[in-house]
Amino acid sequence: MENIALKSIAEKLTTRGKGILASDESTGTIGKRLEKAGLENTEDIRRAYRENFYTADIGNSISGAILFKETLYQHASNGVPFVDCLTGHGVLPGIKVDQGLVPMPGSNGETSTRGLETLASECKQYRQQGARFTKWRAALKVADGLPSEAAIQRNAQELAEYAAIAQACDLVPIVEPEILIDGDYSLQRSGEVSQRVLQACIAQLWRQPVDLEATLLKPMMVMPGADASQKASAQDVAIATLDTMRRSVPPAIPGIMFLSGGLSEEESTLYLNAINKLALEERKDTWALSFSFGRALQASVLQLWTEERTGHVPQGSAQKMAEALAMANAAAAKGQYQGPHPSITSAAGTLRENFRGWRTDVKC
Repeated sequence: MENIALKSIAEKLTTRGKGILASDESTGTIGKRLEKAGLENTEDIRRAYRENFYTADIGNSISGAILFKETLYQHASNGVPFVDCLTGHGVLPGIKVDQGLVPMPGSNGETSTRGLETLASECKQYRQQGARFTKWRAALKVADGLPSEAAIQRNAQELAEYAAIAQACDLVPIVEPEILIDGDYSLQRSGEVSQRVLQACIAQLWRQPVDLEATLLKPMMVMPGADASQKASAQDVAIATLDTMRRSVPPAIPGIMFLSGGLSEEESTLYLNAINKLALEERKDTWALSFSFGRALQASVLQLWTEERTGHVPQGSAQKMAEALAMANAAAAKGQYQGPHPSITSAAGTLRENFRGWRTDVKC
């Protein structure tokens, strides 16, 4: 496949008013969410839960869905492969290809990401199965003296190597250098760290070399840490985020697909909407500014699906919620969200999960 075809896929993923559903949680991560909801972590329950999304009418709001390996090979209850369910709604299937975080030896709880050794062979299999894009996540902790330059460079290099391998296997890479929301750092500190990390990633992408026009970026919005004493308004987040992106991300990259990173469902939508409203007013940017949300598209769905299974709400309620959340964020991706928000979770709450980031109890 020529890069022109990869660029076409990247363009479809960044269609105005559409975003990406991140449903690539590992078996362990989705298991903790299911168990918290009082459900067993079995393959069939995971499959049945995700069917709420993959058979939903989301094609007008969602351009792509990131799947976990298990899900790429699964079928809906009617026997249709999930990949075909998605493509039937105009949604491109993608796949998470990293194998999770591992401790960096000698660091203060920092991590790198594993999976490069087998990546090429796995990418070839995933493409045969119907995947058209991939995602690789790095996670960086913000604290005194952190992230270290060593962690920034190590993760940037791994992200670039991954992106080059993915493109060689005819898959569009999504590069995700997540700045963890944990901590009490300020909005200014968030911007400084984000700029360092993003600039390091772009430099490594150039060195590989990776075709930036066939690459998407998945960063965190620039905001204070979840425990910061001074919170930021949606407008503050929009200004800081756009300033940082403009200093770090070249226009060759077609899309910046923000992650929600522990924000509530409503906060994620409001912040995305503010970013796009400001970008439209200033008219300085060429990239799509959209979403690749996971928890912010799923929390209310899981709650309703649990209630469906006990007969407390009508069947189909969870899938309707999946469609409504997608529509709200699609409007925000155009700066046109007006509310009310469909979420049934707390508007001011948090969807933080401490099992997704760095851990100090992991031994080398």
